[in-house]
Amino acid sequence: MASSAVISQLQQLESSSNAQAYNALLTDITTTAGNTLPDDLVAYVRAVISDNIGVIHSRPLLSAFVEQYRQIADNASKITAGDSIVDLLAPKIVSFEQQDTDIKHILADAYEVDEDYTNSAKTLQTITLDSSQRSVSDDDRATVWMRICRCYLEEDDPTNALTYLNKVKQVVFFVTDQTTRLQFQLSQARIYDSQRAFLDASTAYLQLSNEQIIDEEERLQALSAAITCAVLGPAGPPRARQLGKLYKDDRATETPSYSILEKIFLDRLLSPAEVTTFASGLKEHQLAKTSDGSTVLDKAVLEHNLLAVSRLYQNIRTANLGALLGVDADRAETYAAAMIESHRLSGSIDQIEGVIHFHKASKDGTVSGQGQQDAVGMELRSWEANIQGLAEEVEKVTTMLQREEPGFYDQVMVA
Repeated sequence: MASSAVISQLQQLESSSNAQAYNALLTDITTTAGNTLPDDLVAYVRAVISDNIGVIHSRPLLSAFVEQYRQIADNASKITAGDSIVDLLAPKIVSFEQQDTDIKHILADAYEVDEDYTNSAKTLQTITLDSSQRSVSDDDRATVWMRICRCYLEEDDPTNALTYLNKVKQVVFFVTDQTTRLQFQLSQARIYDSQRAFLDASTAYLQLSNEQIIDEEERLQALSAAITCAVLGPAGPPRARQLGKLYKDDRATETPSYSILEKIFLDRLLSPAEVTTFASGLKEHQLAKTSDGSTVLDKAVLEHNLLAVSRLYQNIRTANLGALLGVDADRAETYAAAMIESHRLSGSIDQIEGVIHFHKASKDGTVSGQGQQDAVGMELRSWEANIQGLAEEVEKVTTMLQREEPGFYDQVMVA
């Protein structure tokens, strides 16, 4: 309840349009800042927007209140008073639209200071953006929508965040504010990331890391996030292309994930220790369990190691493959079958013999032949080329021995 002194002074000013007297009272209320501060502020606003004063005099008084309200240091009082004042203005929002918008922005700031991003977003959602009373530009709309989007992202609510990101998409090409456009790119990347669309997220983070307007340290963080998302993406040609872009970026060596990026790009097997170190830097949603009980990282590493094994072996028994991957034979076969079916791995499985045959493919994962017969033909040609190369090397060594050590050559060689 408001203090008796404030109530008494407001009653004396009732039906008065003396702006100086109202402003002096407001100054007393904000400087005293007692336990009744929120109630005193609400009582003051109720008085200045009453029909006894009239809209013409109420608007400047409420505008002056907004500036004083903005300066209040007690965040709890600011939130308590702000919620009630917004409710007071709701029936008269047409008359005080600008002041209502300003108060809601200040209230949203106060919620964010308390890290209450959900209530901040809900407050911003009530701001009138389709107004007949004032001009609202595409930049103004986009700024509010982006702020709501970012609040929901802070609360790990990508569904609501995406709703407001889609609103920004409708006007983003007309937005001139560079900060808002960059926030849009970052939010889009974060939403892709939270929805586990890791390759899309990696592409968005990489694009953001190339924006010259951003601070160098933040650009490097964006590049590191792009590498992390690329590592978590499903193995196959699209990820191979994305990893290639990241590996060739000169700044990649400065990121903490460069070691694992290099190994994946060069098709080297990842050790459990390297995976554990990488996992320590992941966010909670990136470590969430999938339907088979493994994490996204577990699945990504297993698929990568499976591709790495396919570069080393022509064929391998499923039991041995499982031992290399750190899983049982059945799970190794299941993953191999899924990757072969989705054309992310070229090969065939002989379930009777328990052997997986790998077909040679190019770096991007595409197979240069058609079907099992072409794959076998390529393997035979590769085998013949290797034998021919070995024979030529032996011949070179023999010729060198004959030229450099003729005595030894005549002694050991049998006619």
